Amino acid sequence: MNKIIKIVLIAIGLLAAVLWFSLPSSDDPDAINSGAMNFMFIIMYLLLAIAAISAIVFGFGKLFSTPGSLKKALFAIGGLAIIVAISYGLSSDNAAVVETMSQRGVETTEGTVKNVGMGLNVFFILSAVAVVLMVFPGLKKLFVK
Repeated sequence: MNKIIKIVLIAIGLLAAVLWFSLPSSDDPDAINSGAMNFMFIIMYLLLAIAAISAIVFGFGKLFSTPGSLKKALFAIGGLAIIVAISYGLSSDNAAVVETMSQRGVETTEGTVKNVGMGLNVFFILSAVAVVLMVFPGLKKLFVK
């Protein structure tokens, strides 16, 4: 199986190299419609789909085969959901921001402003948690021997 995958990847690499050298020049106005360009996009989408599917399949395979990992994953998803809910509650649908954005020519709604605020709050909370989780063990090692 491993040899077959290597052979397929080498064949795709060689095909991509041939297509790379058969691409039209950049000053050609109809370059985006060339057959080589379209086929390279097809190869890219195919490889992206293979990577995404294999990551999902192997991830779920490991998740369901290891005892206790499903419980940990559900706790992590629940914790993330709690952080998102707290962030949504902390964000505001500021009407002044909506007015300012509309004066600048950007159409937005209060819901959009609230969702952006929620996303920023999630980022800040998760960043603070990451910093604490990196610093705390170091301080614990430093003071507790």
